[in-house]
Amino acid sequence: MATVNAATWIGSISVLLWGTLALLTKLSGGDIPEFQLMAMTFGIAFLLMGGRWILAGHTGVRYIRQSPFAWCIGIVGLFGYHFAYFKAMTLAPAVEVSLLAYLWPLLIVLLSALLPDERMRAQSIVGALVALVGCWLLISRNAGGFAWENLPGYLVALACALIWSSYSVLSRLVRSVPTDAVGWFCGVTALLALGCHMLWEETVWPDGLMQWVGVVGLGLGPVGIAFFTWDYGVKHGNIQLLGTLAYSAPLISVVLLILAGYGEATVAVLSASVLIVIGSVIAGRAKHRGAGRQ
Repeated sequence: MATVNAATWIGSISVLLWGTLALLTKLSGGDIPEFQLMAMTFGIAFLLMGGRWILAGHTGVRYIRQSPFAWCIGIVGLFGYHFAYFKAMTLAPAVEVSLLAYLWPLLIVLLSALLPDERMRAQSIVGALVALVGCWLLISRNAGGFAWENLPGYLVALACALIWSSYSVLSRLVRSVPTDAVGWFCGVTALLALGCHMLWEETVWPDGLMQWVGVVGLGLGPVGIAFFTWDYGVKHGNIQLLGTLAYSAPLISVVLLILAGYGEATVAVLSASVLIVIGSVIAGRAKHRGAGRQ
């Protein structure tokens, strides 16, 4: 139990770091092409894990040999989620994208019912409906009603939530894969993003210290350490409790965006935030109690 608790708290570090994702993406300038930004940040994450391997006295090559299933989960999860997230940030306002993308904690609770020895509960469904009402308030808050011009961004942000929640739940099925292997997943994702960048984009380097801070911050924090701590947490910790703790990420994200001047603290935004968190907690508590009875 002590090991499970330790893994859960290690995984919770990711929640704090992911709360900075939207702000750091904005600090990076918004002009760097998506594939280039992915290549830069995932490259930094790979180097970060490479530093760990060097300190341990080896090159990390031993962690390359993983099953095709594990590689598929890692690459689709990391590459797919971050490309969709960066793209959504260019298609819709940052606050809306952040809150919609952060529905992934709720989806983790719902999808975890598909894992062995888990089942769906009515309280989880109620929580999902409450959170969806919050999203409706958020994306329809403009005076003119639903902002159809932002619909592509909304859909891509929702795809982010589905991709990352699926990645997290499926990772539970490959818990024997060491967290160090995520370093290689990051490295391959960086190479794939670099190839796409060279084919379809023009290089745009960060302009000024603040944009470099955003890029390096992304690579070290929400695209680096957070991946490694989350992988360890969902594989070895209490995944239901981690899902519940992750519900604080939307509030962290929105508060940081508003403090930095990228969002407005309107009644609609605050109401949507509260409803999303309440709905997520309802679903999370249902799963947590259920796990305790089994």
